[in-house]
Amino acid sequence: MTTPRWKKALYISLAAAVAAGAGWAAWDYLDTPAGYPREVMRQANDLQERLLSFDSHITLPLTFGTEGSEADQDGAGRFDLNKAARGRLSAAALTLFAWPESWTGDNGPHRPTPGFVEAARHTQEVRYNAIMGMVRDFPERVGIAYTPQDMRRLHGEGKFAVLLSMLNAYALGDDLDQLDRWAARGMRLFGFSYVGNNSWADSSRPLPFFNDTVDALEGLSPIGKQAVQRLNDLGVVIDVSQMSSQALAQVVALSRAPVVASHSAPRAMVDIRRNLSDKEMQLIKDSGGVIQIVAFSTYLKPLSSKTQQRLNALRSDYALPPLADLNYALMPGDPVIAGWPEQKVGQYANALYAILDEEPPATLKDYGDAIDYAVRKVGIDHVGLSSDFNEGGGIDGWQDASEARNVTAELITRGYSEADISKLWGGNFLRVWQQVQAAAAPGATPSR
Repeated sequence: MTTPRWKKALYISLAAAVAAGAGWAAWDYLDTPAGYPREVMRQANDLQERLLSFDSHITLPLTFGTEGSEADQDGAGRFDLNKAARGRLSAAALTLFAWPESWTGDNGPHRPTPGFVEAARHTQEVRYNAIMGMVRDFPERVGIAYTPQDMRRLHGEGKFAVLLSMLNAYALGDDLDQLDRWAARGMRLFGFSYVGNNSWADSSRPLPFFNDTVDALEGLSPIGKQAVQRLNDLGVVIDVSQMSSQALAQVVALSRAPVVASHSAPRAMVDIRRNLSDKEMQLIKDSGGVIQIVAFSTYLKPLSSKTQQRLNALRSDYALPPLADLNYALMPGDPVIAGWPEQKVGQYANALYAILDEEPPATLKDYGDAIDYAVRKVGIDHVGLSSDFNEGGGIDGWQDASEARNVTAELITRGYSEADISKLWGGNFLRVWQQVQAAAAPGATPSR
């Protein structure tokens, strides 16, 4: 069996460092970053080389692939091919995240205009072109996985595997046939919602600033309900992260295939609507699906009392009531803010995020606690891993793709077996993907 290219590249870089007199052995490079014992890191590194590790939610910056943000260079973003190689990350769902590029500015969020849908479609195309450009320019290092078999094959060839996902139906307007178009282009994972309701589904985080109301659609709209059937027919995995509780329950009831939450955390960790309740996790399990636990600090641990005090002092300065919970920590959450001039919203948002930026990040221990909780509630066969890199994800010990093996080390210290770690890192998701494609209408998903 030949050694995959990315492993060769890593061995060469380690050997070069030692030859240059770096003063430490290659294995020491692997045991120091997250503070785990050397033997744990050796085991984690060995396992990471063998298993297929899949991160189910990464968003590329809109500048990805341009000068200074090249796919094969270490850039400022949390993901590139070099970082993935160093972390022994095998695959990821790279998200065609759809939201108007310029919906916020110096004065805060801009209210929606008819041009917002076109702007969101533009961001989809930019990200799609960046992904396809990476595959075109580096075919020896990366490829698109259109099927679970493709992902396994690419992993065996030592190439990074990309699953094309889409988040937010907003950019699709009311055109259900856009699902067929994007499936033909390779989309295999689809999430209905982001911040703010759209015409397909209610979000877990409606935006009063956009004239949203909670549960405006009471879950799914008629086109949203039709979309569940269409996605099943196309063999596209349905992603229920970010959806309202009613919308999630309706998707599960309507779908004839398992669903996933591509980047979510248990509400038991932090009591916010963006996180999943025990009931919602059970619904996903009952569908046969998987909850991909996300490494997002504010979803994994509550804000410190110091930060909450500072936020409440800020809110008092703006004549807002004390912060009751984190559902309103995000700047547009309070209905009263929706009536403010944009400049005032911007000033408040800048002050708010300056406070949040000083909150210590969650740690791998916090992340492991969330994984443990989900496993206890729904079982090892229904839990997976995700980062949400470049959209707020990243914790102490897993700040970018180069630190993926530290997650494996944390799981080893908690007593997870190699078989269970393999399930968490991608085996469970691949099983769901296989079931979704098996339930598709004959010939509905274009062959590749």
